[in-house]
Amino acid sequence: MVVLEAANAIGTGTSSRNSEVIHAGIYYPRGSLKAIHCVAGRERLYTYCAEKGVPHRRCGKLIVATDNAQVDGLRALEQKSRANGVADVRWLDANVARTLEPALHCVAALLSPSTGIIDSHGLMLAYRGDAEDAGAMIAFRSPFESATVTADGILVEVGGDEPTTVLARQVVNSAGLFAQPVAQSIRGLDPATVPPRHFAKGNYFSLAGRAPFTHLIYPAPEQAGLGVHLTLDLAGQGKFGPDVEWIDVAARPEDLDYAVDPARCAGFYAAVRTYWPDLRDDSLQPAYSGIRPKIQAPGETAADFVIQGPDVHGVRGLVNLYGIESPGLTASLSLADAVVACLDGGA
Repeated sequence: MVVLEAANAIGTGTSSRNSEVIHAGIYYPRGSLKAIHCVAGRERLYTYCAEKGVPHRRCGKLIVATDNAQVDGLRALEQKSRANGVADVRWLDANVARTLEPALHCVAALLSPSTGIIDSHGLMLAYRGDAEDAGAMIAFRSPFESATVTADGILVEVGGDEPTTVLARQVVNSAGLFAQPVAQSIRGLDPATVPPRHFAKGNYFSLAGRAPFTHLIYPAPEQAGLGVHLTLDLAGQGKFGPDVEWIDVAARPEDLDYAVDPARCAGFYAAVRTYWPDLRDDSLQPAYSGIRPKIQAPGETAADFVIQGPDVHGVRGLVNLYGIESPGLTASLSLADAVVACLDGGA
């Protein structure tokens, strides 16, 4: 097996530019791929991290209603989480929530004990080690250029310093932000099967000093994301984000702009102070950003993961993954099983 990697290192895109949260499976519609694979992947990921020594912590999180108008939405989220099989969520009134987190302002909260944090780089290194132990080779600086479906397999043109051609019996397109261009460059694949592509940038700001919280703090979710939330790294450092900044779709990875505009900080102060009123002025600084590979356009209902095998597009030995954003990190082991099932069923 060969893994084509256009960059000179693993995980330089969406995989490393996120909140590094292990999600419980609360937010997603019942029966959706996001719900199924998040819930299935969560406990497997905790077990995997423990076995492989990947740094992580099951710290829990509070999802908060900061005014009475958000309480019904929080109740609906509680029902959705239970429908998804997340049975350990607890409803907290304001007094109980403040007992856990005295600096918190809210009128009610949901406690999710199954939520945690993870070293995403450590996870990727563990995955890479497993792949190489199983005989895989990582080909760095080897971008996928195009492919042709033939009777003998899929003929893949590989670019880079030493261009080559590889005849593959099976191809998994997990190119994230560039999954659609990869699919569109496969001659013999119906272009009508390729979904739209939109980019939503998420900016993060770090907190100067230590946060007075031990749990992750999430506001009530918004349409294109989960709101500007507080997460903690494994050293206890706080960071806020991501916000939602719709940007133009990039043609090439090198065209992506990950710079964080300091001017966006004003919106962060306003959002965070709804649940942490004592956030001091001048305590936030630009940290980093990530870009979500969205299938839906701004204003549209959030789309599900797309795992598209031969039963959909008709190309033997090909699986295309689209829209693998949050909770993709949590769901990764379960998504891998789904890809294998697609290949076994249509290889």
